[in-house]
Amino acid sequence: MRYMVIGTYVRGPQAVYARAVARGRMLPPGLVYLDSWIALDLGRCFQLMETDDPRLFDEWTAGWNDLVEFEIVPVISSAEAASRAG
Repeated sequence: MRYMVIGTYVRGPQAVYARAVARGRMLPPGLVYLDSWIALDLGRCFQLMETDDPRLFDEWTAGWNDLVEFEIVPVISSAEAASRAG
């Protein structure tokens, strides 16, 4: 299953990028990063991720929740949505 992870930087982007450089993404095995986009104002990140076990998000966000507020949304492709809509 794929998920759109919307992260709002609560202390600005500098702290997030510094930790990412020092520690990497800190993803547990089974949680796969696919791609990401950053809001033009550098205040939010939109990451497309994939996992068969959504409980892994709890482990991953624990390493970032002092810097980022997360919204995690299960998503499907536009093509799949169109087929479901009929």
